[in-house]
Amino acid sequence: MDLQLVGKTALITGSTKGIGRKIAECLASEGVRIIINGRNQEEVAQVAQTIADRYLVETVAAPFDLANPKERMDLFALAPDIDILVNNAAIFEEKPIFKLLGTDLMRYLQVNSLAAAALSQFYLPKLLKKNKDGRIIFIASEAAIQPPKDMAHYAATKAYNLSFAKSLAMETKGSSVTVNTVMPGPTYTEGIAEMLHNVLPDVHENLRESTYMRENRPSSSIQRFIRPEEIGQFVTFVASPMAGAFSGEALRMDGGMVPTIF
Repeated sequence: MDLQLVGKTALITGSTKGIGRKIAECLASEGVRIIINGRNQEEVAQVAQTIADRYLVETVAAPFDLANPKERMDLFALAPDIDILVNNAAIFEEKPIFKLLGTDLMRYLQVNSLAAAALSQFYLPKLLKKNKDGRIIFIASEAAIQPPKDMAHYAATKAYNLSFAKSLAMETKGSSVTVNTVMPGPTYTEGIAEMLHNVLPDVHENLRESTYMRENRPSSSIQRFIRPEEIGQFVTFVASPMAGAFSGEALRMDGGMVPTIF
């Protein structure tokens, strides 16, 4: 299927690894010009070059901490015009709710939610002015609607994103621009591999994934972590003109973990 994405420009925040990198790679495979973002300048440059060489597309390195307002302005100066914004950057950890500090909550809100909101506020008016199948996609989580007790701070930021994206979508009425949220279930990223090592140090590496899912996410139908490339492929479709009927949607891809119809 031709997704009609050749020649478009996409900014994917937090795209040096995990879900963000796979989204960048999948979009690049469709001929999209890619803006790679992360906080480590060397890592961002390396990933941008790797994707450019592998998929023969133009890439731009954007090594900015987008939770910092000044660095967001630097990004806007570097990339004032895009077609696709994927708000993917996020941090997470498991931490008991009674051990959360106010500084924990503020840090998570700034990185996971406020930065995405600020980017969306900057780019949406530009996308509406062009009115050429512009896309803003938030990467949330099933935790937004089924928050676990050990990740309350993370889940709250994802619920924020879900609500903010819905409100943004209302601003696109009558245009070809859409705003949607993709809600993956547990996904096997580098961070998850490290987390599994920390929470299940006595379990053999080959058994950690199944053990964790069985003990901590028993409602999952697939009983495995989703792979980042699966998310990347779905997001690439949602970013395409072929998905123009998705607007203001919360698109679940959680492996059946949320046990409700809606």
